[in-house]
Formats: sequence, structure tokens, C-alpha cells
Amino acid sequence: MLTKQVVAQTNDGQPIYLITLSSGPYSAEILSLGANLKTLKTPDRDQKVRDIVLGFENPLDNLTSTTYFGQVVGRFANRIAKGTFSLDGKQYTLETNEGENSLHSGKSNWGWRNWHVETFEWDGNPGVVLSLFSPDGEGGFPGNVNCTVSYVLTKNGELRIEYEATASQATPINLTNHSYFNLRGAGSGEITAHEVKLACDRYLEINDQLVPTGNILPVKGTAFDFTKGKPLGKDMEEAGGYDHCFILEQTPTVKLVEFAWIYEPISGRTMKIKTTMPAVQMYSGNFLEGKDIGKGGVAYPKHGGVCFETQYYPDGPNHESFPSCIFSKERPYKHTTVFSFGVK
Repeated sequence: MLTKQVVAQTNDGQPIYLITLSSGPYSAEILSLGANLKTLKTPDRDQKVRDIVLGFENPLDNLTSTTYFGQVVGRFANRIAKGTFSLDGKQYTLETNEGENSLHSGKSNWGWRNWHVETFEWDGNPGVVLSLFSPDGEGGFPGNVNCTVSYVLTKNGELRIEYEATASQATPINLTNHSYFNLRGAGSGEITAHEVKLACDRYLEINDQLVPTGNILPVKGTAFDFTKGKPLGKDMEEAGGYDHCFILEQTPTVKLVEFAWIYEPISGRTMKIKTTMPAVQMYSGNFLEGKDIGKGGVAYPKHGGVCFETQYYPDGPNHESFPSCIFSKERPYKHTTVFSFGVK
């Protein structure tokens, strides 16, 4: 049910571990490098098991790619406009790595860090907890942060991800898992036929640099309306590809809220997602263009996977009207996202 092995080492000689969680017909592989979901294998309607997340064969390939396959991204996932924000009267400057903006915290992204690993069992289910320490000033962010991310895989097809972080002073924190899903199987072509339904009646307007303008718009009557469900590719061209933040209709606080239902008609695989976070960035793999050679030597095409990155709003530190993404000693970060798999 649970194995741990060294599969590579970092440039400074740290071992990179691969942890395998197996439960019933389901299995997941987690890398210590980036707390990365390397593989996730689930059965289709004919009980044929395939890996349904994109990624690299060689763990070290994650360090030279900006696809962020499977990573836990932090300290702040998504974009911060012009790489700056003010907090408690002080301005902070971050690395800009996407034009004039900061994306996924630049070079200090936790998805490129090697995390400490401990395995465990929870109610008979295999799990792993990964932890790291981020010092004050790393990537330009204030405060020391201790973070843990736990994965648990259950025999009924749930992958549970729990995020916790404590900070020594007020600082932005926004963590997400950046897995690209293809429910037909990783490397099996585009995800445009996936049927997607989202309980999200609003989304964030973005500018031509994919940064929120601050306007929150209704999805009704637009290419961003997934409230009744539709194939992902139906309005994709009109939307210019999806890389947008959708706001949950029922904004959760502590309670898990189910908000996403995905179905792949050829395999019959289904995925449901619930979270305690206020939003999800749905990204349709617009920048995958066959340049990234993945597991099995497959070149992943444009729209070869879709991400559902549960998170706080992008550019949150620069918008007082957005849900607060500022955490501190008095306000620890604690969130959960659950992916559930089945068939129909």
C-alpha cells in the first residue's frame, strides 16, 4: 500500500524520494521534489487502469520546465501584477518572470524545492506528509513560513490534499496543486471533449497579461458559463483558451464544497472536486505545444491536459475587495481539496 524509494538526487546531493500510495484499484506517486503528483492511476469503465496526469519521466526535468506539472506551487500561486504589493505600509518587490509580472513566485517557487517526507496511514489509507521551511525574504516575501502538504489516497477513489502553513508575520500565502488532468489517459491527445460543469457563477476579468483587472463578472451568456456543463472545447476559441479564475458560488470557509464535475466520454472516467478554497483557476494547457516530452516519451500537445487549481484569487495582495490571502501567526493557513474518481 505504501512504498518509499530514492529515484534521483538534487544538484547539492539531497535524495529525491518517490512515494507510492496504493489503495484498491487506485495508485498515486508523489515526488519529494516539488511535493509533486507524478502519476495518478485510475480504472476506466472497462477496468483498464491508466495514468491520468501529465508529467515527466525524469524528476529533474521539472527543474528546467515552466509547465509546473503536478507541483505544489507557492508561496504565492498564480500572478502578482508588476511583482509588487504593499502590506502594513511597506512595499515588497518580487521576481518578475512573466513579462512585468510575477508568476508562481518566480525562482523561489516551492514546486522546485525538495521537501522533507514522512509516510503515514490514516484510517487504513496510505498517506504522505511533505514539509518545508521558507525563510523571511525568500522570493521577496516577508516572514518565515513553515508549510506541510499531505496526500491521502482512499480505496473508493479519493485523493485528499491538505495544506497547512504558519507564518512568523503577515504575508501572502496561496498554495495549489498544478496537476494537468487528461481523464482519457496522459498523452492521449486533447482534452476538448471532456465535459465540465462548475458551480461558479462569476469569474475574474483579466487583462492581456492574464492579470485580474479587479472586475468580477457573471458567467451567464458568456464562454465562461459552465454552470450547466458542456464540452471544454465548445467555447474555448471564443474564450481565447481558458486560464481564468472562477469563483465558487458557495464561498467555503471550513466546510468542503463540491464545485466541479468532469466526465470523459471515451473512457467513462469521472472526476469530482471539492475544496475549502474560494476559487479555482481552470487552465486548458494553452502553452503546451509539443515541446515537453513527458512520461513514455510522449510529446504533450496544446490542450493536452486541464488544470483545476483551487486557490485564492490571483493578484490578491493588490485588491482589497478580494478575499484576504494574508496569513500570520494569528491566522494560520489551512485548506483542503479532494479529487474523487469514478466511472459512468
